[in-house]
Amino acid sequence: MADSIFYIHNGRKSIKEIATIAKATLLTAGKENEQIENVCSIESAGGEDLCFFYDKKNKAKAAQIRAKACITTAELAHLIPENVIVLTCDNPKTSFIDLVSAFYAEYKHPAGLSPSASVAESAVIGKNCYIGANVVIEDDVTIGDNCIIEANAVIARGCKIGNNCRIGNNASIAYCLMGNDCYVYTGARIGQDGFGFSVVDGRHKRIPQIGRVIIGDDVEVGANTCIDRGALDDTIIGNGCRVDNLVQIAHNDKIGNYCILVAQTGIAGSCTFGDYVVCGGQTGFADHITVGSGAQVGAQSGVMRDIEPGAIVMGSPTVPFKDFMRQVAFLQKNSKK
Repeated sequence: MADSIFYIHNGRKSIKEIATIAKATLLTAGKENEQIENVCSIESAGGEDLCFFYDKKNKAKAAQIRAKACITTAELAHLIPENVIVLTCDNPKTSFIDLVSAFYAEYKHPAGLSPSASVAESAVIGKNCYIGANVVIEDDVTIGDNCIIEANAVIARGCKIGNNCRIGNNASIAYCLMGNDCYVYTGARIGQDGFGFSVVDGRHKRIPQIGRVIIGDDVEVGANTCIDRGALDDTIIGNGCRVDNLVQIAHNDKIGNYCILVAQTGIAGSCTFGDYVVCGGQTGFADHITVGSGAQVGAQSGVMRDIEPGAIVMGSPTVPFKDFMRQVAFLQKNSKK
């Protein structure tokens, strides 16, 4: 249940309203006008609350439901206790998103400029923006409409940020062109130097990094994640990508559309990802790797060669997932001898 200190509760809703929002069918007749106070987990839901149940692998958990109402699938509806109002839908996960959004809202900063913010005269700020305390916006920056720039963020010279973007506390953006509807979380670093050095006279000499970071629309960049600018070519993050916390994306990487990079993934320079690539936590990539569209890389894998489109791989070095499981089974069997 959302804490009202942090989230706005939009009020109780009837089962009829809930069915409409969730695109669900009410199976328990005569309950259309019953009221629901909150959306909760199975464990915490009580007599005024609604919960969700769609775990096929843990059907016994349905017996624990103490909520007033439950949204589930037609396949699992018979498992819900008799005293619970039952609604069914095709995709409970989508319904969950819609209902939580209907019940709760985040507190939003009102549009305005904090007196302690430093905004260059040449910067262009769109309509209805919030610029927080101690924000620094340098020369020739362009920020679109309805943006939120939170406290202590730095937007460096020449950056362009689209409409409806949110830049979290203490984040820094440099050498970057960003699309619309993006969310850069607290402490992220975008556009810093790529890690490029050459040995000259026995010393590591820095290679100038003169590329940019190009971020598409509807991209989320997690807390304390780093995306380096390109050396010559740009670093590119495609539309709809979701980048978790503590991810490293190196110079010249090209990440396709709608990719998911889970926490502590590290991608060396000049890698190219297709669309809808999924990387589990702590995956590591050697430089100049190509990963085909739709590929999935298991957690803690080490990728040292190209991955075909649609492949599912795991291990270090990576192998097809079935081969990895055979390796595990072999080691478990023979380690007992």
